[in-house]
Amino acid sequence: MLLSSRRRLRAALLAAASATLVAAALPSPTPLGIGDPLFPHLGNPGYDVVSYDIALTYNGTNTTPLDAVTRIDAVATQRLDRINLDFTHGTVSEVVVNGLPAEFATAGEDLVVEPAVALQRGSQVRITVAHTSDPRGAASAGGWVRTGDGLAMANQADAAHRVFPSNDHPADKAYFTFRITAPSELTAVANGLAESKHRNGTTTTWSYRTTHPMATELAQVSIGSSAVVNRQGPGGLPVRDVVPAKDRDRLEKWLAKTPGQLEWMAEKAGPYPFETYGVLVADADTGYELETQTLSLFERSLFTNPAYPEWYVDSIMVHELAHQWFGNSVSPRTWSDLWLNEGHATWYEALYAEEKSGHTVESRMREAYKHSDQWRTDGGPPASPKPPAPGKKISLFRPVVYDGSALALYALRQTIGKEAFEQLERTWVSEHRDGTATTADFTALASEIAGRDLSVFFREWLYGQRTPAMPGHPDWRTTAPKQAAAR
Repeated sequence: MLLSSRRRLRAALLAAASATLVAAALPSPTPLGIGDPLFPHLGNPGYDVVSYDIALTYNGTNTTPLDAVTRIDAVATQRLDRINLDFTHGTVSEVVVNGLPAEFATAGEDLVVEPAVALQRGSQVRITVAHTSDPRGAASAGGWVRTGDGLAMANQADAAHRVFPSNDHPADKAYFTFRITAPSELTAVANGLAESKHRNGTTTTWSYRTTHPMATELAQVSIGSSAVVNRQGPGGLPVRDVVPAKDRDRLEKWLAKTPGQLEWMAEKAGPYPFETYGVLVADADTGYELETQTLSLFERSLFTNPAYPEWYVDSIMVHELAHQWFGNSVSPRTWSDLWLNEGHATWYEALYAEEKSGHTVESRMREAYKHSDQWRTDGGPPASPKPPAPGKKISLFRPVVYDGSALALYALRQTIGKEAFEQLERTWVSEHRDGTATTADFTALASEIAGRDLSVFFREWLYGQRTPAMPGHPDWRTTAPKQAAAR
């Protein structure tokens, strides 16, 4: 559906160019996608993003839109008369492509850009979009999260384009630079390493840059009355935690755990894959924690609610940390590969709880096995999940992609042995570092390391409608699933 249209005149010297005649013959703008089975209109064909440079200006209130400029450097992978970007929930005032004003319109949740000169395959393109970025709206939709003292981001699964124009799919990772201007009494942080900080009267501009490519869903910007706590991790890794300034001392007990958790994960999966890490504690009730790259997002209540036992909080911290390897460094090629992210993060969460607190993996997996058939009925098998409920995209994150997928990894370890399983894990993140990978890539590597064909095992465990018998535990039983009521 065409929501709105805004046209920009081309430069006078191009008014009579043949490109104008070609553009006039183009059909009406339509939303595109790269054909992801779960999000068919997510991502866009025809180009590969190399980098984003995102400038945001925050005026001190989280109830009004931010002024923003997003610059995208990309390479065209085919001839393009139009460029589709994912973008919604903001107003675009101008688009410039390779230095020339471009026409644009919105279609569905796409910003459709018509450059003055068509792009040839293999050519470099710079797209600069002046727009607003609106933090208002339902928190469940994703994008900006309004906190008690400012803003943070939660862009999973497909909400980054509610914040900035992008090719919003993890298959197209890119480098990011953030430039954030905010009142000087506030602190702005983002993914990656700090580059500069410039004060100009009552405002300050902060600049951050990633040194590894990142999926759009993992972008993070936080603005608020924050304390930034710096320390060193293993091998001198910079560890940067960002917490509400009022809670700095109260949260130190938890912040001090991160270097040890980093060391533990590195022993399991290999060297930490990024330039920095840290915990971002937001004064907000999101209902989830999120593995934003190099700076994982946590709700404040996770650390301040006495109802949560220490071992549980520790394991949740490790869950998000494990994602830096599984999901962030190695990103899913499609959203159906989500089990590789969440299954692995849940696996290391459970393993950490076993090694540090005595809550055994076997007991957790046995309990998961009881419910696994129901989870598959409700949400589909681990590697073939059902689409999220209409209007509730976060419903994709069901139990089957967490404990149900960790259960498949447990079965794999039972089948190929602990030594081969650990070799698989380390090889997986090493071979696919900074890239994307599929379920087929994982199953092929597992068969190679095991020295035998595991295709039948994976077909049953990842795609079967019912949970197979657990190797080594023939006595484990599942509860017969209840079918959902017809609608």
